[in-house]
Amino acid sequence: MSTMATLKDSLIATLRKYGADIVCCGAVGRMRDTAVTKIYPGTKSVVCAAFRQLRGARRGIEEGSTYYQYTTNAVETLEETVMPMALLKAAAVLEDHGYMALPQRRNQTVMQEKDSTNPEIDYRQIFRGCEKEPQLDFEQCAVDCGLGERGCSGSILTDDFGPFQRYVFILTDAELPADPVVAPHLCDRCGVCAAACPGKAIDMAKGVDKWQCAVYYAGANMSKNPFMPPEAFLDDPERLQLISGEARLTPERARAVLDQLYFYPGIKHGYKTSICGRACDIACYIHLEELGALKRQFHTPFRKREPWALPLI
Repeated sequence: MSTMATLKDSLIATLRKYGADIVCCGAVGRMRDTAVTKIYPGTKSVVCAAFRQLRGARRGIEEGSTYYQYTTNAVETLEETVMPMALLKAAAVLEDHGYMALPQRRNQTVMQEKDSTNPEIDYRQIFRGCEKEPQLDFEQCAVDCGLGERGCSGSILTDDFGPFQRYVFILTDAELPADPVVAPHLCDRCGVCAAACPGKAIDMAKGVDKWQCAVYYAGANMSKNPFMPPEAFLDDPERLQLISGEARLTPERARAVLDQLYFYPGIKHGYKTSICGRACDIACYIHLEELGALKRQFHTPFRKREPWALPLI
């Protein structure tokens, strides 16, 4: 076995030891995101490690019973505890062999864009217009590393977990054996992700409106938010459109709405508690599960009954 193949095996073993479920590598020559070599011009390989979001973390949102668990378990704990430790340990393996290793986790609070947002983060904690700091296109890099394919909602889909994973990268000057790019085969453009969004934030042709997504991720649709009081947004001239998910929101309007959406506490590190639980991903997962397209099978289906909803008024 070649030295690089052995090194890759050591990386995979280390990442799996610290929680990674899928590990793959892409050669720099096929990475379509130019930020890769802007961040580290010496990059020769990009290592991608994906970590499952527990299926049960969304169970409470599916039942309308408990909401904290999705954001704490499937977002914050992965992003702030599990994945950083795995990155550090794997990067140390590369350093021990004399190679550079630059960990890349999604920077939740720094953006190059001047008027965009990250729906998972309190918009007031994001620094925008940081053009001097290149940011990886995480979805494109995941595809080019061979993790999976991009779904209509923008989420990466894998045979193991559908859209239920988060992932990180290591840029390195080690020329590791590359894994094949995944031929798209899961997303059939059925549109269930767009139909499930409580704020109609997904356009099948244009993609996701991040500000629209942020508002309904945080629970602006009264029919899917058991914590919203009956008097919420009473003075808003577009109240019915807003609480039904029919309103189309500019960034300015979205910020004004988000400032009034404090019906449930946030999480540490600036994470917004998700009231929708990324309904787009849930609908996609259910669709793939019903098709029998996922490798991992469970004794019971995720969706056991018609989705619940509350009266708007």
